[in-house]
Amino acid sequence: MTQAFDIVIVGAGMVGAALATGLGQEGFSVAMVDRAPAPKFDPDSAPDIRVSALSAGSERYLRSLGAWDHILNMRATPYRRLAVWDETPHPLSNLLPRTSNQVEFDAAGLNAPHLGHIVENSVTQQGLWQAAQAEPSVTILAGKGVTGITQTDAQAKVVLEGGEELTAALIIGADGAQSRVRDMAGIGVTRNQYGQQAMVISVRYQGPVQDITWQGFYPSGPRAFLPLYNAGASLSGESRASLVWYDSPEEIARLKTLNNEALMVEIQKGFPAELPQLTHIEDRASFPIARQHAKHYSAGRIVLVGDAAHTINPLAGQGVNLGFQDAQCLQSLLKEAKRAGDDLAKPSWLASYEQQRRPANRRMMFAMDAFYHLFSNQIPPLHLLRNLGLGTARALPFARNRVARYAMGIDDELPAVIRQLTARLPGLSQL
Repeated sequence: MTQAFDIVIVGAGMVGAALATGLGQEGFSVAMVDRAPAPKFDPDSAPDIRVSALSAGSERYLRSLGAWDHILNMRATPYRRLAVWDETPHPLSNLLPRTSNQVEFDAAGLNAPHLGHIVENSVTQQGLWQAAQAEPSVTILAGKGVTGITQTDAQAKVVLEGGEELTAALIIGADGAQSRVRDMAGIGVTRNQYGQQAMVISVRYQGPVQDITWQGFYPSGPRAFLPLYNAGASLSGESRASLVWYDSPEEIARLKTLNNEALMVEIQKGFPAELPQLTHIEDRASFPIARQHAKHYSAGRIVLVGDAAHTINPLAGQGVNLGFQDAQCLQSLLKEAKRAGDDLAKPSWLASYEQQRRPANRRMMFAMDAFYHLFSNQIPPLHLLRNLGLGTARALPFARNRVARYAMGIDDELPAVIRQLTARLPGLSQL
């Protein structure tokens, strides 16, 4: 059996589902294929271990797709303040005057209601699937993996498990960092593994939902607090949050062996006093972290978006925001190609997509690597640089607000204060 579409999207995660919805709204016939079944939401369940900090720019995009209300009807937590501080002792601390090392970003200073929302990935995906299902021209093929892709001058063909075939003018790979579509297209990647791993811990804490997310930097790596939502009537007075702990692979391996009681003790010792009083650990997971960038974003009739094209250090949960920006850009260009009567895989359109997105993605990779290199060490010159950076951000509201606007997706340009402080950091020129 063969079905014909304008576009086939392989991967129905957050970015793939957003792009399918947006292209459906533009009148394209779209097939969205994923080996996983449809996502489910249980309001009584513990939170998904995977969460993202959705920027104001992503919120606008999700609203335009009709997905944001679905997300709010499940659960999403706005944060109005973001705090960053350095817990690494200076090697010459006994000789230097003590200075404040904390910077706080506040939505009020930007005349904004919030800086962003902390949302479980499964909730965002579920909201986008609901939006995609509302589009008559979008066909969702869940529970079906892709076994092969072939291309001709006229079209591309996707073969699914079971032998079903789909034809289209364009295939979009939105199938994540280990993208099979990228491999089938013969597109290579540059990859840099970091020396740290990350452990994510879902917890409950005493008190109302906080409106601040914070990140403290230690010699062994950052530790972060991401507020989620009220734990519900059955757990009155408690709220949920996600903690992120970066450390060496050996230390993360040790933490993973601990039972919840012992891990709670380690968290209380290892996290700063700003951490609310924890009452329960609900889940935990760990993963290596790496920076990866596809050498090309397209090959013939195949084009990549989201994690299939790039992964970044997950320091600030910005990866999905970059993916949504990819989706918006590609959607806009394909709309123009359709209006011009062009082949959707015409090289000039796909080249324009890469010309727009690669520099923007590199800027965010640069920013995340800059923070990583600046804070994950005790080298005196870099310690001085980060103190200067925090001091500049604290003393100059304009610079601080530029950083916040960039992270919120309001400004596209990396703030000069970060560019200047990190221009000579090793390895960043290879992004």
